[in-house]
Order: sequence, then C-alpha cells, then structure tokens
Amino acid sequence: MSVPEQEHRRDAEAEFEERGPTVRDRRRIDPKTYEVREPQAPAAPATAGPEEAASPVSEAEAEVIELKAALAERTSDLQRLQAEYVNYKRRVDRDRDLARKVTIEGVLKDFLSVLDDVRSAREHEELNGGFKAVAEEIERVTSKYGLQAFGEAGDPFNPHIHEALLHAHAGGIDGPTCVEILQPGYRIGDRVLRPARVAVAEPEPDAPAAVAEAVEAAQQQSPEPVEEPSSGPAGEPAGAAGESGKDESAADDNQS
Repeated sequence: MSVPEQEHRRDAEAEFEERGPTVRDRRRIDPKTYEVREPQAPAAPATAGPEEAASPVSEAEAEVIELKAALAERTSDLQRLQAEYVNYKRRVDRDRDLARKVTIEGVLKDFLSVLDDVRSAREHEELNGGFKAVAEEIERVTSKYGLQAFGEAGDPFNPHIHEALLHAHAGGIDGPTCVEILQPGYRIGDRVLRPARVAVAEPEPDAPAAVAEAVEAAQQQSPEPVEEPSSGPAGEPAGAAGESGKDESAADDNQS
C-alpha cells in the first residue's frame, strides 16, 4: 500500500471514531405501529469535498516530483562517477605506457657500450664465429624495441644530435660538416639516447675571399689588342718586305 493510501485510510478511521457507529433499521415491519414499511431507495454516497478530493492527487504529484528529483540526483552521481572512472583509466594507461618506455630506455642505454664493442669488432674484421651470431642477435633485439643508430660522414653538423670532439678546417664544404664518426648516436623515435660523437670540419677562413678575388680578376682582365700588319714600299706586306731584305743581305754576304 502506498503512502497516500495509508494516510487516506488513517483519516477515514479518525473520522469514523469521531462520528461513531451508524445504525440502519432494515426491518420491514415497524415495531411501534406494526405496519409494513415502504422500501426505500439506497442513499447516494456523499461526495467528498473539493479539498478531500484534491488532497490525494496533490500528494501523488508531490511524490512524483520528489521521485523525479531523486532520480535526477542519482543519475548525476552516476554520470560523475563514470567520468571520474574514464579519466582514471586514461591516466593509469598513460602512466603505464610512460613507465614501460622509461624501463625500455634504461635497459637499452646499458646496451650502448656493447653495441660500440660490436661495431669496433666489425670494423677490425674480428666479428666471426659464435661471437658474430651473438652480436647479430643483440642488434636484432635492440632494433625490435625501436633503437636506431644515426650519424654518417658528410652529414651537416647539428648540435642537437651531434657532439663535436674534434675540429678542423677543410676545403670543398659549405658549412660545418661531420667528416668522421667517432661513435654513432642512438635514438628511439624522436628521443635521442646518445648524440653522435663526431669530428667536425669547417671551410677555410680565407677560402671565400680568395675565390672572390680570383673571380673579380678574371672579370677585369680584357683580351690583348691585335695590331694590323703594315704594307711595304711596293705594296707588299711588311712580312714579305722583311723577308726580301733578309735575302738581299744574305746574297751580299756570299759575294763578299
């Protein structure tokens, strides 16, 4: 039984107690006159007043409103708890991934010295037999977890990923260039575990000035003028006249 029905029942019982019992004489013969009584139509039930009729309805509406408010509050609490759980799960997953990456990086950093020894042995052609198989397996496992070597001779020098141990000047380059890789660098994705240790060369300090002077001198140099041959006394070219003069002097010498 609902709360409005219980309250309505209590009100009816209180009203009955105040009014007392109702006695209805249903005898067909009047005990005083001994005459037969005429049958009477049953009395119509008294209609309840407007206040009594409206009271259960208003109480039901109030209860419905109260239940709706409680439902909205519980729904809001559930949504808030769900949002907190989703945020907690995301944070836990992010922390788990970060811890995994940090652990992998720590282990791979300890393998860098081993990889340097493998590289040195390969350069000296000492990587053979069982040691070669072990070295290749180590390189395969480290590559599986994303470890990549970088650094080649001829790469432009980048202070973010290179560490210069030697410095010199050289010709034929436009800027700071890695001319020798002393130790390769290693990284995982975009994160550098160790920069490449290199020897860096820069252009000669006077090279640009010397090249500019040579170009300027070549542009300023003009071709030598060519003189036109002059004609001899008889209209012959000067060269022919000279040759005839030489022949005459030679003939005089022979006669003498």
